[in-house]
Amino acid sequence: MTTSWIVTGLGVVVSLLGWSLIPNAWGYGILGFGLAHVVLGILDMFRSPARGR
Repeated sequence: MTTSWIVTGLGVVVSLLGWSLIPNAWGYGILGFGLAHVVLGILDMFRSPARGR
C-alpha cells in the first residue's frame, strides 16, 4: 500500500510540473506521464496483495 501512495504522490508532483510547462510540447507529455502514474497508483491500491492469493 505504501508503494501505491508513493507512485501516486510522485505522479501528482510530475503532473504539476507538466502543468506548469503546458504551452511547450514537452509539458503535455510530462503531464500525461504524471497522470498515468496517478491512475496506476490508485488502481494498484484496489488490487489484492500477492500474499493473499
